[in-house]
Amino acid sequence: MSAAAIPYTVEPRPDSGLNNVKIGIWLFLASEVMLFGALFAGYILLRVGAETWPRGAEFLSVPWATTNTVVLISSSVTMVLAWAALMKKNFSRYKLFMGLTVLAGFGFLGIKYIEYTSKFHHGYFPSTNTFLSIYFLMTGLHALHVIGGMVVNAYFWGPGSKMWKTHPQQFINRVEIAGLFWHFVDLVWIFLFPILYLL
Repeated sequence: MSAAAIPYTVEPRPDSGLNNVKIGIWLFLASEVMLFGALFAGYILLRVGAETWPRGAEFLSVPWATTNTVVLISSSVTMVLAWAALMKKNFSRYKLFMGLTVLAGFGFLGIKYIEYTSKFHHGYFPSTNTFLSIYFLMTGLHALHVIGGMVVNAYFWGPGSKMWKTHPQQFINRVEIAGLFWHFVDLVWIFLFPILYLL
């Protein structure tokens, strides 16, 4: 290891059993939990304090949201399969599953685009009522996280995958970290779907 290299980027630290990258992503995800936790708490307070509150199905499409849920959960499965393929040193299979993960992200955003344009067509905007304001804020923020995850995954599918030939273990670690973020995005949607669409 050269003097400029950062220790424990590949090997686990002796004090925590985790490498630096994994500690970093868990700290980042903790801050993300606080962000979305505050939004969910705000939603609960606004709903409890409101005299009337619409059911999500009055404004939102439950079938589209259900389809999006299946798409996003499936993308988490393909993300795990991509990482597992690297662990088995099967790079071509990794490329297949990582590509499917990115495509699923496009599918999710495409359905979200259909949903948003439908709302705008019917005159439903964030300013229409408190419910729609929360809906656009929370799903919009979630969509930005999906886009961020897709950019990282697409990089590891494309130009970033060259690291597999030079630093395979470091590449596996990076894909695992990208997977943890992607699973977090999936988990947030698992909460958003019933709270906004079903209740």
